[in-house]
Amino acid sequence: MSDYSLELNEDQIQITKWVHEFAENVIRPAGPEWDEREETPWPIIEEAAKIGLYSFDFVSQAFSDPTGLLMCLVNEEMSWGDAGIALAIFGSTLAVAGIFANGTPEQIGEWIPQCFGSPEDIKLAAFGVSEPDAGSDVSSLKSRAVYDEAKDEWVLNGTKTWITNGGIANTHVLVLSVDPALGSRGQASFVVPEGTPGISQGQKFKKMGIRASHTAEVILDDCRVPGRCLLGGKEKLDDRLARAKEGKKTSTQAAMATFEASRPIVGAQAVGIARAAYEFALDYAKDRKQFGRAIVENQAIAFKLADMKMHTDAARLLVHRAAYMASTGKRFENGEGSMSKLYAGENAVWVTEQAIQNPVEQWHRDSKIYTIFEGTSEIQRLVISRAISGIHIN
Repeated sequence: MSDYSLELNEDQIQITKWVHEFAENVIRPAGPEWDEREETPWPIIEEAAKIGLYSFDFVSQAFSDPTGLLMCLVNEEMSWGDAGIALAIFGSTLAVAGIFANGTPEQIGEWIPQCFGSPEDIKLAAFGVSEPDAGSDVSSLKSRAVYDEAKDEWVLNGTKTWITNGGIANTHVLVLSVDPALGSRGQASFVVPEGTPGISQGQKFKKMGIRASHTAEVILDDCRVPGRCLLGGKEKLDDRLARAKEGKKTSTQAAMATFEASRPIVGAQAVGIARAAYEFALDYAKDRKQFGRAIVENQAIAFKLADMKMHTDAARLLVHRAAYMASTGKRFENGEGSMSKLYAGENAVWVTEQAIQNPVEQWHRDSKIYTIFEGTSEIQRLVISRAISGIHIN
């Protein structure tokens, strides 16, 4: 990676400043209210849409950054403001990642703009893999997609759970099994467009943290979608299934293709939380006086702050490395994507624990999800250990 640079270019610097101003002036002041309400912060999403932050054009620009860093920079700043509101604003991008990872150019052009809508008609999107009996083990999905050849339609049935924007999204991107006997290799991604009969919201979950982000079940009951809603197309799917049945190596499974692209971004969100907590703790230590001097002059306090800063910067470096590798087509030989998410998530929990004063109490609650969703810490360690030992699972 000799061409990798730690120096940000001028566009990245200016966009990061712009997003930070929005996070500082709009998101952070609203954080406690929407955390308490446990509702989707529509007024904040509308503000983001008005300035072009919540838009197809901006997300396309961020994803197309050749260094891979811009989406991470943006997510760090947004989560520095408030992770729950940030996820409410950028939760749609997980569905976007699913379409990018698995769709044809025509499908990308058709569906991704519909994930955002316009400032006058805002749309949301959701990506769903997990099920009541299939969380970390995505190979055991029970939701089914059955092809109706006579009508060129797919019939979808099952329950998805813990889905960001689940049920309230206008566009859902869902991973289902088309051939259960093949496990993860028998899965495919489908777009369920707005207004499709047979899809509904189930239980909405109350959560410890990121409470401004809507999380719910998605119920599929004989939900029919046109054949063109199969991401990648049926010819590609049939070829992949045939190769899997013959025991040949197949392309990355539908769910993992999305998670590989999103893990550094999720790690960046955790970095934003940790940075916010560290900065709060540092300012507090400088202002708080005991025995006639600021407590930051106490070596025990100063050393703890030094560790918080060091580990947060290390987390950012892991995130940026993984984002750069993914963007430039460098293979994760050692589970680098999982490393970034694992380290950043666990660091966010640790840093917020060290700085547990209001408003850090909310940030601590927000941080815990980063050791759970999009692959638990245990799953990340499994991915890394298999990568470094040379064990590869199709």
